Amino acid sequence: MEQEQLNVKTPEYVTLQFDLAGIGSRGAAQILDYLLVFLVQIAIILTLTFSLENNPSVVLLFNEYDNVILALGLVIIFALNFGYFIFLEFLWGGRTIGKKLVGIRVIQENGHNVTFLSSLIRNLLRIIDMLPGFYAAGILIVFFHSKHKRLGDLAAGTLVVHERRNKTAKRHALDKYMEQLALDLDEFPLTAQQLKPFNQKEWRLIQTYAHRIAEIRPEQKPIVTKQVSDIVLPKLEESTYQNKDKERVLLLLYLYLKDEWEF
Repeated sequence: MEQEQLNVKTPEYVTLQFDLAGIGSRGAAQILDYLLVFLVQIAIILTLTFSLENNPSVVLLFNEYDNVILALGLVIIFALNFGYFIFLEFLWGGRTIGKKLVGIRVIQENGHNVTFLSSLIRNLLRIIDMLPGFYAAGILIVFFHSKHKRLGDLAAGTLVVHERRNKTAKRHALDKYMEQLALDLDEFPLTAQQLKPFNQKEWRLIQTYAHRIAEIRPEQKPIVTKQVSDIVLPKLEESTYQNKDKERVLLLLYLYLKDEWEF
């Protein structure tokens, strides 16, 4: 089945294309995540049960120690149900373990990584999406919404999209493309001090550009190259890239920055 595609214009006025995740992939990821959470909860309950059974006071009446253990267990289970999704999505680029296995992730509507606040909002609203049971409300909204959003996504301004597949193949395609261009770092020498102004935001833009430029239609390359270079290159002194092919400059800049940001 062909995936629905969505063009997203970033705040930097660069258009990115994503494949929207539908009910099937989102449901599969959800099942995997809840199965994992359930298994961890079972492990917690068994641990607490074992702890209480080995406490002689349990035969008579729960003492303060028992009550603390039970309260702690309930807090951990509650926190796990929400914290698992909130913190993993925020810290792991919109992914949970289930999403990672299925190949989907959460992003903001502007194409950037999900923020902590967005992750918090979309996951707290799971309570409403679950009503009246078995995620009925969430499934209905996802099914009828043009961008496959549930209520949490609508409130948080997020989308669920498919990961870009065949990363290894794309990396090989990029290597081959750069080899055809006969790129050489010596033609664009930069020092560590000159690279210092570039942060992760610029790196992600340059990385996206580098991995897509070989696939872009020839008539679109100058347009996309100008969009990206207008954002990125002002971080350098104009004399370093003046009268140079901007596509080559951006790809060489990618080679410089990837050692620091790739991993």
